[in-house]
Parts: sequence; structure tokens; C-alpha cells
Amino acid sequence: MSAVLGVSAYYHDAAAALVVDGQVIAAMQEERFTRIKNDASLPFHAAEACLSVAGLNADDLDEVVFYENPYSKLERVLISNLRTFPMSWKQFPLALGAQLGTKLWVLDQLAEGLGVPRAKVGFRSHHESHAASAFLPSPFEEAAVLTVDGVGEHDTTVMWRGQGSELTALGSLEYPHSLGLLYAGLTAYCGFMVNEGEYKVMGLSSFGQPRFREQFDKLIRLSADGSFELGLEYFAYMTDPALGFGPKLEQLLGPRRPVGRPWDLDSAEDRRFADVAATLQQVTEEALLGLCAELRRQTDASALCLAGGVALNAVANARLLRDSGFDRIWVQPAAGDAGAALGAAMLGSVALGDGRTQLDTMALGTAIDAGRGQAVARSLGLVAERVDQPANVAAELLGRERIVAVANGRFEFGPRALGQRSLLANPAGAQTRDHLNRLVKHREPFRPFAPAVLADRTPAWFDGEENDMTPYMTTVLDVRADKRDELRAVTHVDGTARLQTVRQPASMMRGVLESLERRTGSPVVLNTSLNGPGEPICATETDALGFFVAHRVDALLLDDVLVTRP
Repeated sequence: MSAVLGVSAYYHDAAAALVVDGQVIAAMQEERFTRIKNDASLPFHAAEACLSVAGLNADDLDEVVFYENPYSKLERVLISNLRTFPMSWKQFPLALGAQLGTKLWVLDQLAEGLGVPRAKVGFRSHHESHAASAFLPSPFEEAAVLTVDGVGEHDTTVMWRGQGSELTALGSLEYPHSLGLLYAGLTAYCGFMVNEGEYKVMGLSSFGQPRFREQFDKLIRLSADGSFELGLEYFAYMTDPALGFGPKLEQLLGPRRPVGRPWDLDSAEDRRFADVAATLQQVTEEALLGLCAELRRQTDASALCLAGGVALNAVANARLLRDSGFDRIWVQPAAGDAGAALGAAMLGSVALGDGRTQLDTMALGTAIDAGRGQAVARSLGLVAERVDQPANVAAELLGRERIVAVANGRFEFGPRALGQRSLLANPAGAQTRDHLNRLVKHREPFRPFAPAVLADRTPAWFDGEENDMTPYMTTVLDVRADKRDELRAVTHVDGTARLQTVRQPASMMRGVLESLERRTGSPVVLNTSLNGPGEPICATETDALGFFVAHRVDALLLDDVLVTRP
């Protein structure tokens, strides 16, 4: 037996993943255990949980693989700070202190914290871990692979060829020229938190017009070979990474948006930020199309795999499938740094002689203890009863316009709730969307919700069919014009939806959709993540009960235990 633990940490969204005999057994983010959103600390809780799922101890591990090279990372941080000195004089001691104080010794810390010999702890490069997470569990034996994010050690973008279990790097772009950092800087400019608000900017972009293209031509210059360069004078991520942009950006685009100010897209000022977001989205898509054209030229592949934080841009992914020339595209569903832990584990497993395995579920976390949840619910004065057919119960409640929280089986790996830890609601009413945004999720009014649909019913409700990305909400499809009245709560302002197609025959979500279709004629449900504002998605039964007590939802299903208020 071979057992490899992959680990990502110390930037954002730390995670651990366990591969045994080439099979992905478990993968979890540390935030789900500490309840700290995007927790970057070493994921010892997640690692312990992965081992527990497999029934293993740390002694059973053949290797622990960190997702990047800490020594090369130190080199890049040191060189970039020296190049920008004296402008970086404030950042220099902070960056060097972090690298020399903790991050450089991460391999030793992992060995000590996990209780394994130091000789068993190694590393792979950042973008190789991303590439492995995208290609090795994909449905393709051969594919082009593109990894795009903020920055790894030195690289920000790498093109690869994947064949069998091998990855070959074909070309790269290096820091400070980064599509991820461009998006991050404009995310902060629009008043959102970096590494958290990028998807909000993507949603905001649909409300605007790309009228700032002339200004953006100064921010990023695209070349015919797919490469690009940023106008570095407009950015500050080398000297002020928390902000990411400099005064010249505000001179170019206007004053930044204050953090926390309520949104009003009827105002001229907020429409300006929507137009900035629309221009950023357009430029991002064109940059990715340029990279894809070069990958097609070099590989002649028909399939593309994507990873890195930029690969979570569902709108861009839809554009790539339509216009890049690739017949099929697969996005590693936990495409950010969390997913790189999975790639690191798979690289270690392949190096030990194991074969690759296709990833067909993201339910890779720990499972609900329904019995314990029932006992805790009753101790809180709630009604908690076992039900024979929980999917039918959920569908009956949804048919009566109720909002139902579902905590079912093992929780999902990655940023998307796919029915394991979800809030479900009727997709027809715009008032449902407003209620969820204002009173439950407490988030911006322009944020869309996602629909889940039975896979074989997709063409009847959306313009398109199920593809390699739709099961994981990593792309969008147009909602059919004749169905938009029935899907008002999940149709975005541009007529699209970031849908989840459901095919697994024994899943709770499939049972809910089939029962809904029998009752209402609609095989579609609104599906959003089971978490409050600023919180990670729920993991345990007590997390779910805490959410239920604190938020205005009508019922909670803990596997087959129905929890309601007296």
C-alpha cells in the first residue's frame, strides 16, 4: 500500500489531501475545522481528518508533499523586494520576516506537527501542483493544461502538455506580470477583499459595459503569442500587497470604492465600478483566449485542463469553451491553492508507481453524524425527527416555498456547495433571491444564485447541454428565454446561470430534483452554500445547527433527521 498526503498552506485556503494506492480518499480545507474563512495556517486539523477517513495513522504515510518550493519562494520574495527598494522599505521586513520566520521552515514544521520523519517530507513546485490537480484526475489521457493564478515561486502562468501520467512544461510567464494579481488589484479597487471578492467582481461585471478599454490598454498589454505585460506603475502588490494597486490607477480610472459602502447600481458612481468590472472581465477573457491559442498551436490537443485561482472564473470558462478551439474543457473544481494540495498528493503517488485516477466526486470531507445532530438539536429545544425519505421531504417543503438547509454525507472539497452542504429554495421567485441575499446570506444585491438541474433535463431549461464543467459549477449557460420566468431567482442579469448538472443516481440532490419534478414539473432547484457572511461552508452537524439557529431558514435536514423549530 502507498499513502501520500499533499499539503498547501501559508498563502490562503490551506488544505490537505490524501491519496492511497492512486485513489483520492479525502481532501479538506483547514477553514472547515477552524471556522476561519480562507484559513492559511498549516492544515493539521484537515490532515488528521483525512487520515481518520482512511483509517490510517501518520506512521502509515509514505510521503508528505508540500505544494510549492519554499526556498525558491524566498528567493523570489527577496529579489522582488530588492528590485523595488526603497519603495518596498515598509514591505521588506514584513515579507522577509514571514519567509524566514515560518515559511522557510514549513517542511520541518510539517514533519514535527504530523509526527513523521523529516526525510518523508518533500515538495513540488507551485504550478506543477496546480497542473497535476487539473490533469491527473481529469477524464483525458492527453490534454493541454493551463495554470493561471497570482504567483507561485516565480511563475504566474504556465502552459503544459499532459500525456498519461506525465506533465511537460511548454512555457511560462513570471512575476510581476500576473493575470491573477491584475484581477486582485481591481478587486480591491472595487472595494472587495482580495482572495475573497474576485467572484463578486465577476458577478458585478454583468451589470456594466466595458467602456474603459482604452484605460485598460495601459494596465495590460496583450501579445500575439499569448503573453502579456502589466503596466507596473499602476500596481502596488510588490510594495503594498494588501491593496495591490497604486495612486496612478485611481488617476486613470477614478477614486476607489470605499470598503463596506452599500451598493446602489442605480447610482452613476456604482455603475462606474460595474463598467470597470465589465472591462476587467473582457480583458481577462481575451488574455486567456490568447494563451489557449498558443497552447493549441503547441499541443494540437482537443481537450484543455485548467487550474489556478483564475480558473474559477466561470464566465471566462464558458467563453473558452465557445471560442478557444478546444472541444472539451475540464476545470479542477477546487482550482485555487486548496486544490494544489490534491495535485501535490497525486504527484507523490505517481512517483511511487501508482496510476492516475479520475475524480468523479467532490464529497471528500468528513461525514455528518446524524444521531449526534439529533441529540444536540433536541437539547437546543428544536424538533428533530427521523424521516424515511429525506429527499421527498425536502421536495415537499420546497414545493411550499420553504427554504431548506441540507447537510448530507461528506462535505465538499472546494468553494462550491454541490448538495452536501447546501441551502435549497424554489428557483422561480425573484423575492426568494432577495430574501436570501438580504436576510440569510447578508450579501450584495447583485450576487446571483446557482441552479441545480437533472443532467438529462439541461437542454429543456438551458441553451446548451451538460459538459465536463457543469457538474461542478465552474461554467455558465444561458437560461432558455421561455424558462426565465420559472427561473427568476437563479437567472443573472445577463441571462446566464452558473448551473450544477446532477447525474449521480444515489445522491440526495438527485432524489430532491426527481421528487420536485414529479410534484411541480420542474427539475430545477436554487442551490447555494450553507454558510453565513464571512463564514466557511459548514462541515459538521453542529456547524449546520448553528447556522439553522442563527438564520431565517425553515428546515434543516441532517442526513435523514428533519430539524424544525417548535
